[in-house]
Amino acid sequence: MAAAKTKKPATRNDLGAPIDGFFAKQPAATKAITVALREIVEQAVPKGTSSIKWGMPFWEIDGGTVCAIGAHKAHVNLIFSGPPSSFVDPDGLLTGAGKTGKHLKLTSVDQIPHAAVKKWLRTAVANAKAKR
Repeated sequence: MAAAKTKKPATRNDLGAPIDGFFAKQPAATKAITVALREIVEQAVPKGTSSIKWGMPFWEIDGGTVCAIGAHKAHVNLIFSGPPSSFVDPDGLLTGAGKTGKHLKLTSVDQIPHAAVKKWLRTAVANAKAKR
């Protein structure tokens, strides 16, 4: 009896690509949200580097992941990296019960809590730098 062949996962063609293509291809339902989030992230993490991983733009600093933007049909997630307990969220806006971070789910650009996002990004930067 022949051994079962295991299929190796395909390498993504966009791994490490510049992030501009991600934003260019967003449909109208998510484009304004993703562009607004990009502007906030790039202002808050000016020394960060960005590239595509798993089909999404990721930002890193000092080799640690800060955040990512995931776009879906009807919403966008801003994903913050780091221990979930490190993100102070008195209004309960963040979701996610995993060990690696929290995310903010948005369906409109008007929902972006700018001050809170900037605070969470500062926390995510500190988390990324602590992993050095």
